[in-house]
Order: sequence, then structure tokens, then C-alpha cells
Amino acid sequence: MSYFRHHVFFCTNLRDDGRACCQKSGDAQAMRDYVKSGIKQRGLAGKGGVRINTAGCLDRCEEGPVLVIYPEETWYTYVDKDDLDEIIEEHLVNGRPVNRLKI
Repeated sequence: MSYFRHHVFFCTNLRDDGRACCQKSGDAQAMRDYVKSGIKQRGLAGKGGVRINTAGCLDRCEEGPVLVIYPEETWYTYVDKDDLDEIIEEHLVNGRPVNRLKI
């Protein structure tokens, strides 16, 4: 059995060479912080629940900003907090992937 029910990795990579990156395309760090706060407020954080982590480059920046949820290996892109709220409620709370945001 997994330590966490869901483990979410947010790419927060910032590239200095002008190429696309998740930090530039969607303020990924702020969005990661928003989801982490939402998970804590819902009492879902911790062992047996949901873990939100910062990741370096996940190598899909052209599709970004991106996050990936394990153990399902589900990759998402998002535009705003409404998209992230939908991922929280549908995928992390109810176990239903959000097909419109999958990459």
C-alpha cells in the first residue's frame, strides 16, 4: 500500500534561455501553493491522503504549466485556479480524472 493515496508533483521550473517553462506560463509556484493550501483546508494532507510537491523540470513545459498525479500517472495542464479546483474535487477527492485537462 502506498504511503499517500495521491502524490501530486507540480513543475515549477524556470528556464533562463527563453524556452517555454511552467513557471513563466502560469506562475506555477503560486498555483502549487494554492493547491497545497486547499488540500490542507479540506483535511486531506498527510499519510493516507494527498501530498503536494514541487518538482523541477518534468520535461513537458511546452504543454505547461503541468502537474502529474501518482499513482495514476495522470498528467494535467491548467490555466487558472478554477481548473485546479476541478482537479482537486474530481480527481483527488472523488477519484475521477478530469479528461478535458489531461495531456
